[in-house]
Amino acid sequence: MCRRLRHGEARTCNLDYRLDLHIMANTDPLDGKLVVLLGGSGMLGTHVAQELLARGARLRVASRHPERSFRLKPLAKLGQIQFARCDVKKPESIARLMAGADAAVYLVGAFSGDLDAVQASGAGLAAKAAKDAGVQAYVHVSAIGADAESDVRYARTKAEGERAVRAAFPEAAILRPSVLFGEDDHFVNMFAGLVAAMPVLPVFAPKARLQPLHVDDAARAVVAALADPARHGGKTYEIAGPEAIDMASFNRMIAAAQGRGRMFVELPDTVSGAIAALTGWLPGAPLSLDQWKLLKAGNVPSGELPGLKALGITPRPLELFLDRWMVRYRKHGRFGSASASA
Repeated sequence: MCRRLRHGEARTCNLDYRLDLHIMANTDPLDGKLVVLLGGSGMLGTHVAQELLARGARLRVASRHPERSFRLKPLAKLGQIQFARCDVKKPESIARLMAGADAAVYLVGAFSGDLDAVQASGAGLAAKAAKDAGVQAYVHVSAIGADAESDVRYARTKAEGERAVRAAFPEAAILRPSVLFGEDDHFVNMFAGLVAAMPVLPVFAPKARLQPLHVDDAARAVVAALADPARHGGKTYEIAGPEAIDMASFNRMIAAAQGRGRMFVELPDTVSGAIAALTGWLPGAPLSLDQWKLLKAGNVPSGELPGLKALGITPRPLELFLDRWMVRYRKHGRFGSASASA
């Protein structure tokens, strides 16, 4: 209530009171909340962190190498971000991270190493620790193609991780992203480097279809699920870009953006599979056998689960960014022309 001191003062106070109520009603639900990012030093984790910082959340970024996230420091206000070392194979280290947290995101993933510990049992341990600590919103990042019956360890352990998370934290939101792209990603840039270096390129699984998703759109999806657990909790989403592209077209798009004339040889699956099997174990090999199997299977949503639209997000296509990102791969860099062959 406002105390009437002199004529007109109570009215001013009432206006201020109504303004305060309006501001409170429009406060971001993540403002001031403590969010734990497990595996937050990776590409997606870094973009999720930026989105959360912009919305006023406080962050605890955890990974085996937290120093890789220090570049986030200038983006945070004083006391808004902290870094922690964590090993998802050790339950006690996860439990310490969850203390006092309001929300958490599991972003840990790998293509090699102990995938069961990282993507399956580790995911379950993290979800249980979050539940035991009273965390209110939890997002688990899986992958399109997660399949408990797959003979590819990556896909199988992703599915096992989803199952472990559901058992430990039934209200968790599970997101299955398609392959992610960004200016500094490993996927687009690997192919861009090959196109820039080789006049003739073999195309593995040329008919395989991808639906690449911009990393910022994936980050917005994670944050949207965190911000409204009552709406999104307990659900599984397949999130992907706006259009599917086959691998042959993908390679040609990169070459065109670089302004390079290239000859592409579309390899039969029997040939490309044999190459992956024989050379995939070598350091620096473009594809392991498991990665080739995943590529051949494609990376598009099944259509059976909700997607980005249900999270209120409109994804942006790869073509929107490719010309600008490929400048550094052109023959003369920014002084070159995208229409000049090289």
